[in-house]
Amino acid sequence: MGTFKQELFARPLAVINVGLHAFAESVAAQGGAVLDIEWRPPLVPHLRHTASGLDMDQANARAVRRINDGRPLLVGMGLAGETIPAFHKRLILHSGPPVTWERMCGPQRGAVMGALVYEGLAKDEDEAAQLASSGSVEFAPCHHFGAVGPMAGIISASMPVFVVRNETFGNLAFASQNEGLGRVLRYGAFGPEVYQRLRWMRETLYPTLCEAIVHLGSIGTPIDLRVMISQALHMGDECHNRNRAGTSLLLRALTPAILRTCPDQERAAQVFEFIERNDHFFLNLSMAAGKACLMPAEGIEGSTVLTVMARNGTDFGIRMAGRPERWFTAPAGIVNGLYLPGFSAEDANPDIGDSSITETAGYGGFAMASAPAIAKFVGGTPQDALETTEAMYEICCAEHQHYTIPALNFRGTPLGIDVRLVAETGILPRLNTGIAHRKPGVGMVGAGVLRAPAACFQEAFEVLRHDCSPRAE
Repeated sequence: MGTFKQELFARPLAVINVGLHAFAESVAAQGGAVLDIEWRPPLVPHLRHTASGLDMDQANARAVRRINDGRPLLVGMGLAGETIPAFHKRLILHSGPPVTWERMCGPQRGAVMGALVYEGLAKDEDEAAQLASSGSVEFAPCHHFGAVGPMAGIISASMPVFVVRNETFGNLAFASQNEGLGRVLRYGAFGPEVYQRLRWMRETLYPTLCEAIVHLGSIGTPIDLRVMISQALHMGDECHNRNRAGTSLLLRALTPAILRTCPDQERAAQVFEFIERNDHFFLNLSMAAGKACLMPAEGIEGSTVLTVMARNGTDFGIRMAGRPERWFTAPAGIVNGLYLPGFSAEDANPDIGDSSITETAGYGGFAMASAPAIAKFVGGTPQDALETTEAMYEICCAEHQHYTIPALNFRGTPLGIDVRLVAETGILPRLNTGIAHRKPGVGMVGAGVLRAPAACFQEAFEVLRHDCSPRAE
């Protein structure tokens, strides 16, 4: 034994330190080799079973399997009032969790006012504000109607929407057309140029795209959005704030069908130019694809996986697969961003939009490692993008089978945000997003990144802990 000790301490020691960094620092200070492993005990108990005995891990595996199995196809378009079930002329859908006119933020109010003028329900923005506050207009989250909308997320009756069908499960999801950046309705802007663009999108863009999409379906080649997102992730997109590849792939798929179905060469040229000049055009389709894939996971009892993360500029809300009807909310966060010339953080509204459905579905900010160039749009460095993706694996219970990241040796993207893991690790989902001006009528002022607020996850975990049988791992 003595000989073993002599031999052991006679040669250099390689130390593995787990937890307290001070121990590693002490070894290093004495010239020792040390591998410092970051670790800390869970902040909360690990919940395994519901009170009725359901295994949460098994429920989550089922939820993630349904998300992975989803195959979102672009199958059609229509006006919202004629296409989305239960829609009516005085219904305005918005992004995020439920919110009243009195609590709406500036850009969402601006977008509502603009939509009411666009619909012909008000002659100007002042009359629109009076109508919105009168109680005669119904406001509801897009998510309550199987829809999603970026930023303010406004969908009104005569706005065209894309129709995405989950071929595996048969459910439908809807999203509006993307207007581009700057002074646009979804960023809270209103005025003659905003209404002119919206009318052109309804009268020219919509029928041209609709005819092409229907034609592709009629010949058995509908646009497979799962394939398109997968390709875009390998071409430098993350399909939330960088959609250049996705938009190019979409335009390439649509072009032959447009040329075959559009009788007016000038109209076709205008559509090509509009999409080509708007790198964000694919965003709304990537959102609808995510929504279509997440919906089949709703209602799986015992699942703690998120099926919704959404913001309305006032509140940030989440919903779990096992509790699909309940919103858990917290105040919307402040975006750490890059600003357009003439604007600063003082002009910024808090976080807003349904586009965080992309992160919920396993791409967007969670796939930033696929899009190093995103740093130029939202701030940070390519290394920040890589580290963001790596951190998100810690709070997800699975990886995507179809969406992979070349920079990580084609590892599947983080999928299945688990409320339990967020609570245990203290790691919050990372999002990237555009920034709207806090006042109605202005529009976009920048873009940036932020973390989801902790309070809504804490509330959701407490509900789980109250209803479940905890047992520490």
